[in-house]
Amino acid sequence: MVPLLRPARRVYSKDPTWPALTARANSGRLAAWHRLGATLTWLGTQPISRGEEMSHLHIPRTAGSRIGASLAVLVWLGVSGASPATAASDRGTFSIVAYDSVTQEMGVAVQSKYFSVGTDVPWAEAGVGAVATQARVDPSFGLKALGLLRTGLRAADVLRALAATDSVWDSRQLGIVDARGGVANWTGSKCLDWAGGEAGADFVCQGNILAGPAVVSGMAKAYRESKGEMAERLLAALDAAQAAGGDKRGMQSAALLVVRPNATRPQFTQRYIDLRVEDHKTPIKELRRLLEIQEGFHGADNHLFYADQYEAAGRADLATRERERVAETLRRALGRGERDASMLNGLAWACATHDLYLEDALKAAERAASLEPRNVDILDTLAEVYFRHGNPAKAIEVESRAASIDPKSQYLKDQIERFRRGGGG
Repeated sequence: MVPLLRPARRVYSKDPTWPALTARANSGRLAAWHRLGATLTWLGTQPISRGEEMSHLHIPRTAGSRIGASLAVLVWLGVSGASPATAASDRGTFSIVAYDSVTQEMGVAVQSKYFSVGTDVPWAEAGVGAVATQARVDPSFGLKALGLLRTGLRAADVLRALAATDSVWDSRQLGIVDARGGVANWTGSKCLDWAGGEAGADFVCQGNILAGPAVVSGMAKAYRESKGEMAERLLAALDAAQAAGGDKRGMQSAALLVVRPNATRPQFTQRYIDLRVEDHKTPIKELRRLLEIQEGFHGADNHLFYADQYEAAGRADLATRERERVAETLRRALGRGERDASMLNGLAWACATHDLYLEDALKAAERAASLEPRNVDILDTLAEVYFRHGNPAKAIEVESRAASIDPKSQYLKDQIERFRRGGGG
């Protein structure tokens, strides 16, 4: 199997690294066209009804005519060809794919008794869709599915298009969420037991080589009942799946991918949160630890950035929600006894400079200063929090201590003068 690098999430027809069609794929082209013809006929004439199943296919939303989508499938087939069976390898896993209609976030979380599951299974692009491809995994399905979703096809139609050109479809397992919140997942009849999936409003869960059906149902229940950010909800689903027995072979790797639209920070459309645990005895627990670090160093800034954008757009309700996420992150750090001084310092500074949650910011800054009492940046943050909290005398005392450590700093001198004047930020 030729590995596909994560940054190459582009339209595959324009990707210069896309491999040339093999002779085997070409020899199967005629059969693929016949299968596709039947699919296109269905797409153009048949509605998808709630509860219909194609083997273990879950399609909980109704779809209308697919004439335009059919043309997109034709274009896709012309550049991608049939998927050769040799491009896949068998592996078991459980995953959840989800969409948040409020924040427009899309995400995938996955765990497996397999090295580096995050390399192959999760794929997402904000405003397009999110995909988990597993069981006899073909990583190219991630790129192909996103390409098809980008043309406007719904999640269920993408599954049928992939099936039409795949010779080992009964060994595949996929979950897809589209940009409208439409969901679909597939479990082939040849996936190793126990294998299956469950679809809900804006999410799908699926797994194979599992301890039993409670793994998937527990995952779905945990996601439905959880609150907070998408990343936290996805991890709650993984925790529940593992508690129900998880992958019956054990644990090894896990991954969390969340994307979010933003014109000013376009990198978020590919990677808002992108964390992987490649090889670990308790990968979900380690993934949560990494998320705590990510939140501490980047989450507050990101949420405040979105809050400012929502405020400018007249959505004070969403701006408030983003600021509340900052408070949650800060309080979680304090609650778990966080001892990374740099993280605590960053959270305290973000809150202080936005005049938010100053009581908690002061606790974080004081803890950071106790951990690194001669760190000038941390002392400056502590002084800023004191000042914003209405204690300029204490702010001057702490900033003077910082200035004694770095007497040449004009910035520290200016800060002391500002505190004396009682000036604003």
